[in-house]
Amino acid sequence: MTSARKPYPSDVSDEEWALVAPYLTLLPEEAGQREHSLREVFNGLRYVIKPGAPWRWMPNDLPPWAAVYQQAQRWLNAGCFEELAHDLRAALRLAAGRDEEPTAAVLDSRTLRSSPESGARAGYDGAKRKKGSKLHMAVDTLEHLLAAHVTPATADDRAAACASCGSSRSHRGSHGQWPWTGSPASAAPAS
Repeated sequence: MTSARKPYPSDVSDEEWALVAPYLTLLPEEAGQREHSLREVFNGLRYVIKPGAPWRWMPNDLPPWAAVYQQAQRWLNAGCFEELAHDLRAALRLAAGRDEEPTAAVLDSRTLRSSPESGARAGYDGAKRKKGSKLHMAVDTLEHLLAAHVTPATADDRAAACASCGSSRSHRGSHGQWPWTGSPASAAPAS
């Protein structure tokens, strides 16, 4: 299943593959229905994601775009990337001398301008005077992403922040005792 093709800059290194492979293996590598190497499918996903290229622009020496897209949907539905991000965040927190699970979250949002093709998902943010989508984020005090939520720009920050905190807590059972707004650098526990 290995191919002798010239590597792309987006290809996964051996060290990266050793880290992510256990999270992405939903079926054994020898499974009868597997036509393409899992590593090559992941390389195809990275080829599309890194530069933001359309799926159909995938080169012919990678697996077909439809196969990569379908496998990416399986990985997303199985929560593979969330598990990987959680375990990486936990390892980084432990390396920094912190608890594995954060006890605080910093909440913030930003409005991203949209194109006319955005349709119903775009709204108008009167405070920032922008039409587009709003990205709501919750990060821990080390600036590691806990949750992200995209809404039309008309969405209320307070309601979306509660949704972000709720999804962050329910996903991993995080305490989330002190939510702050602003940058993590200025975050300090409330007394």
